[in-house]
Amino acid sequence: MVLLEFAMAPAGQGDSYSASVARLLDVIDKSGLPYQLTPMGTILEGEWEAVMAVVTACFKTLQPDCNRIAMNLKMDYRAGPGGRIASKTARVEERLGRKLRT
Repeated sequence: MVLLEFAMAPAGQGDSYSASVARLLDVIDKSGLPYQLTPMGTILEGEWEAVMAVVTACFKTLQPDCNRIAMNLKMDYRAGPGGRIASKTARVEERLGRKLRT
């Protein structure tokens, strides 16, 4: 199972990326994969082919009207079941004995 965090944005199109982010989140949400939106990117969870297909679809969404696209991506693969978006945070909270702002 893969946890993949990425941020993608068109370069040179002003100070705000919210319109582009909204377009990308539409693709992500419609993918059906578990995801978590953060202020600095989006975390996807799924099998390699599925998460990479979403990243590719996001790129292709921006490509027609963007001459340059910047992307940060990091990934963690671990054999086993899904549900790590929530469980990784829950384990840290359990060790601390309190809820954290997530």
